[in-house]
Amino acid sequence: MNALSLKNHIAAGGLDSILTTLYGAAALEAQKARYLEAVDQFTEIYGERDNLRIFSAPGRTEIAGNHTDHNYGRVLAASVNLDVIAIVSANDSDIISVKSKGYKMDRIDTKVLTPQESETNHAASLIRGMAARFAGLGLKIGGFDAYTTSDVLKGSGLSSSAAFEVLIGTILNGLYNDGSVNAVEIAKYAQYAENVFFGKPCGLMDQMASSVGNLITIDFADPENPVIEPVDFDFAALGCALCIVDTGGNHSDLTNEYASIPGEMKATAALFGEKVLRPVSYEQLMSKAGEIREKLGDRALLRSMHFIRENIRVGKIVDALKAKEYDTFLKLLTESGRSSFCYLQNVYANIAPAEQGLSVALSMADDILAGEGAHRVHGGGFGGTTQNLVPLKKVDEFKTAIEAVFGEGSCHILNVRPLGGVEVK
Repeated sequence: MNALSLKNHIAAGGLDSILTTLYGAAALEAQKARYLEAVDQFTEIYGERDNLRIFSAPGRTEIAGNHTDHNYGRVLAASVNLDVIAIVSANDSDIISVKSKGYKMDRIDTKVLTPQESETNHAASLIRGMAARFAGLGLKIGGFDAYTTSDVLKGSGLSSSAAFEVLIGTILNGLYNDGSVNAVEIAKYAQYAENVFFGKPCGLMDQMASSVGNLITIDFADPENPVIEPVDFDFAALGCALCIVDTGGNHSDLTNEYASIPGEMKATAALFGEKVLRPVSYEQLMSKAGEIREKLGDRALLRSMHFIRENIRVGKIVDALKAKEYDTFLKLLTESGRSSFCYLQNVYANIAPAEQGLSVALSMADDILAGEGAHRVHGGGFGGTTQNLVPLKKVDEFKTAIEAVFGEGSCHILNVRPLGGVEVK
């Protein structure tokens, strides 16, 4: 389909059904305008094409399981109705060209599929890493041109990098592999790209939530074969809105702070002869508390205590949702947030103690919610966002107070998206 035909198709309502599924009926017209603009931008950059296709991958919200995935723990996460979309055209070359709104063009030669030092911590590394993983596993790859635009804010804790990785994987899957690669495998490829090419030692939760979609609990005890279970739950049943507060921080330059968490947990595990903390019980951990403090320091012990407690807590949270015990769910969710703040210590970076926007947002939520709903640090931490389940009667008050401090548009009211990475058609 060429640009004119695609635009006419969108304008005439040809994508209304899928767009409503992805974003909700209230956002339909705004999303149609967004897609039409993206087609125009593609054409301005690459010229007229006859084979345009559209792909989308969502951001994610972590409900529980803060920093557990990288030590083979349990998580509860959901895809959300913020995403990165791409207008794409396959080409006859070995070159992948991706122009993302607000960023310079990335061009990747798929004949070179090894990590490039100059690309570390840049989007180009993720594109090359995804192509390398596909090729390394015997799957087909090829060149394409893409224009992308995202409303998953970078550094927001909604996992813009995972959404981008999943998007590239979904494109390669759709263009060159007839959609034969399932969502779980695409998530694994995305983690590989981020670990090996981008240089960030992340777990698999972000990529899995983006790729698989909806509300899911994942057990990473066997990371090669994670157990994924859908959780049938509607946030509306809580009488709360899901509010993500963007405090304006950006953790893109805090990879070392982030990496210290799995590093310290794994160092603790090594004292028990394990690679990760998952096999270690709380009783075992405390039996060597003195040794851990002496050899690794207090923070490593506290972070390890968080991991084991949080892993148990995820199971309780999932059980509470299944039983529709919503008061218990909210209580446990707040406990999870308190554990991240006090013991995991990922609410602000030690290298930038004057920047504590997350702490401010959490303190404000304490005051406004006054024991109702729930609030917690969101995602990797050290900057970015908080997650808040705000009683509907307090949403206006909450939004007004938050935006008075962090700026207009800093409070995002989100919905869970039922689909992960998809071709939009």
